Amino acid sequence: MTKADLAEIYRRYIGCLNAQDWQSLGRFVAEDAEHNGRPFGLAGYRTMLEQDFRQIPDLQFHVALLLADPPHIAARLAFDCSPKGMFLGLPVDGRRVSFTENVFYEFRGAKIARVWSVIDKAAIESQLYSVNVTETAHRTHER
Repeated sequence: MTKADLAEIYRRYIGCLNAQDWQSLGRFVAEDAEHNGRPFGLAGYRTMLEQDFRQIPDLQFHVALLLADPPHIAARLAFDCSPKGMFLGLPVDGRRVSFTENVFYEFRGAKIARVWSVIDKAAIESQLYSVNVTETAHRTHER
């Protein structure tokens, strides 16, 4: 498989996620897929994504950087969304936050077999802290 072919498969996979086309997920993810060293399988992978979209109703995956070196993909995904309640252990509570995810994929044929993912939680923390400082300063100034 060429770099261009693998990159195109990956972009179609991202399109599948953004459309929440769970019936087509098996076209892109192997039955025995692993995520961060845990055997999820296709069903577990789908459950994880469905939960992500329940927690973040406006979730959209944006490819900021994509490198293909078959059978691997390296991507930096950008998010600008409003998670409900707690997100990654942080009290986001519907506030809009922007963050990235650095993710590596290993493909077996045309399907994702292994995923390693790291989300930039510090970016979210800094936004929440900045909002809290601004709100506190504003309330203090009003007194």
